[in-house]
Amino acid sequence: MNKTAIISSDTSINHLTGDGHPEQPKRVLAITERLKKNKNLIWDKPATFDHNILKKTHDEDYINMVQKSFPSEGMKFLDGDTVISPGSKDATIDAVGSVIKAIDGVEQKKFKNAFCPVRPPGHHSEKDKAMGFCIYNNCAVSAHYLIEKFNYKRVAIWDPDVHQGNGHQNIFWDNKNVLYLSTHQYPFYPGTGSEKEKGNHNNIFNVPLPAGTTSEEYLNAHDRVLNKLVEFKPEFLLISMGFDMHKDDPLAQFELSSKDFYEITRRTLLATKKFTNGKVVSVLEGGYDLNALAESANEHVNALQEF
Repeated sequence: MNKTAIISSDTSINHLTGDGHPEQPKRVLAITERLKKNKNLIWDKPATFDHNILKKTHDEDYINMVQKSFPSEGMKFLDGDTVISPGSKDATIDAVGSVIKAIDGVEQKKFKNAFCPVRPPGHHSEKDKAMGFCIYNNCAVSAHYLIEKFNYKRVAIWDPDVHQGNGHQNIFWDNKNVLYLSTHQYPFYPGTGSEKEKGNHNNIFNVPLPAGTTSEEYLNAHDRVLNKLVEFKPEFLLISMGFDMHKDDPLAQFELSSKDFYEITRRTLLATKKFTNGKVVSVLEGGYDLNALAESANEHVNALQEF
C-alpha cells in the first residue's frame, strides 16, 4: 500500500462567495484539474459523520447559529470576510466529512496519506466564531476525531499558511494532546501568533516571520518547527496546508516558489515518519493565485506520494 488519496466534495464549488472574493470556487477546481494528470492517486468523496464531533471543537450555540444562518437565496456575511450562500450549507459539512473520510481511510489502511482540497477553509474559525473565510475548523475537528475515536495522545497540527491559524490556537490552547505549530507573516492578519503565545501546556509554537521572507529564510525557520515536532513525537500529523506563502499570492508578501512546497512537505514528513508511521492528512487552507495554487498543491502531493 503506497498510495496517496485526494478527498474532496463536489459541493465545494457551490459555496459561493461573490465576484472578486479571493476564496472562490475555482480554487478547488484549479487544484483538482492539475492533480487529475497524476494517474497514481486514489480519489474519494466525503463521508457522512456524527455531527456530535463538531461539539468537541465548537460551542453548541455557534453550531446552531451556523446551521440557521445559510440563506435560501443570495449571500450573507458571517463576518467581514466570510460569505455564505445556499450551497455553503452542504459544502461546509462536506469539508469536514472529507477530512473524516481521510482519517478513516488512513486508519483502515485504504491509503497511506491524504490531501483534502476542500472549501470553505477552517484555520481561522474559533470555538464560537467564523473568521477569515472559515466557518468550521476542519483540521481542529479532525484532531478531536483522532483523539475521541482512535485514542491518540499526541496529534500535531502544522500550519504553514502565511496567516496564523488563530482558530487552532484558540481551540487547542489548553489541550496537552495537541501541538499546534505555525509559521506565518507577522504582524499581519489575524494579528495573533507572537512567539510569546505558547498555550497552557507549551503546546502552541509560533514562528513569526517578516514580509518579504525568502525561500532560504523560510527553510531556516522551518528547522525550528521540525525540532519542535521531533521533540513532541506526534503519533499523527495533520497539515493545515495554505499555499499563500507563494511569491505570486495576492494576499501576502512571502517569496516562496511552487517547488518550495515539495521541499517543506518532504522535510516535515521525513522528520516525523518514525513517530507517525507515515500517518498524515493534509487539508487545504489558503492560496489565492490560481496558477500558483495548482502548481504548489501538485508539489505538495508529489512529496506526500514519496512517503
